[in-house]
Amino acid sequence: MTTFGVGGPARYFAEAQDEDDVIMALAFAKTRDLPVFVLGGGSNLLVSDLGFPGMVLRVAAKGVQLEPAGDNILLTAAAGEDWDPIVASCVETNLGGVECLSGIPGFVGGTPVQNVGAYGQETADTLVSVRVLDRETEEIVELTREQCGFAYRTSIFNTTHRDRYIVLQVTYSLRKNGIPLVKYPDLQRSLKQSTRPPTLAEIRSAVLEIRASKGMLIVEGDPDCRSAGSFFKNPIITNTEYARIQSAGGGDTPSYPAANGNVKTSAAWLVEHAGFAKGFALGPAAVSRKHTLALVNTGGARAADIVALAREIRRGVYDRFGIRLTPEPVFVGFIEDF
Repeated sequence: MTTFGVGGPARYFAEAQDEDDVIMALAFAKTRDLPVFVLGGGSNLLVSDLGFPGMVLRVAAKGVQLEPAGDNILLTAAAGEDWDPIVASCVETNLGGVECLSGIPGFVGGTPVQNVGAYGQETADTLVSVRVLDRETEEIVELTREQCGFAYRTSIFNTTHRDRYIVLQVTYSLRKNGIPLVKYPDLQRSLKQSTRPPTLAEIRSAVLEIRASKGMLIVEGDPDCRSAGSFFKNPIITNTEYARIQSAGGGDTPSYPAANGNVKTSAAWLVEHAGFAKGFALGPAAVSRKHTLALVNTGGARAADIVALAREIRRGVYDRFGIRLTPEPVFVGFIEDF
């Protein structure tokens, strides 16, 4: 149930088709004093070879509702809906705000947890509210965008209130006749031949093409797709740190504006310039042949193999540039921290 295709078994497994199922599953776990891990699409996850000693709860609730809201449309989707079909439907009906998030695997419920983003857009741009089950109070509540504490690839759901809330549904505000967002360099280069503003459909097509070229689409039979996508986050650093990286690695270090006057640089660039080329392998775990930031299971890999490769890369980047990369995937069932 993960895109990596590695990891041990769960002691118990429950699939919730609605909110009542979620409540009953948690009651089952509570009476047995079981730890609970909430599973979505399994696309941003690395499960230990030991598996998980408690209950894995997969929220598989379905349902999508649309509601007019002035110049916008409010789209409410259950946590178990596949994300990319939602994006495709929005693009087809000319609703703007999520077109750059095309091709991202996983469920709707995972989008607020990591503040999923790509090519200049992120979940926080359109999210209005999240319906959640609060495991502390055992009540279902609505959290506003402000209460979610969004930042780059983070929210309260994976930081300050990790494991407290279970996402049940998400509401997004999308623009009618939306104007496409084109501010990411890769996307700008892909569309530069056009003499007119691109349509939402053209943006989606370009994003899917870029993601496919980097092995970031789930394609059956493609070994580069046995991954969790980008394994490391792009570091946000100070201008002083950025200047030091330029001195250590040359003057072509990518940079993008970040909050508080900081700089976001490319983890892929750091990995490559630390000596880890596409296809670099340690046993059956390897760097993708299409994208330096994706680690892949080339066949028969264990979770321990992927962790060993990730540690080798992180150590190499730190030794060369003094930057400690932070992993993107969620680690489940590991005794030691990464």
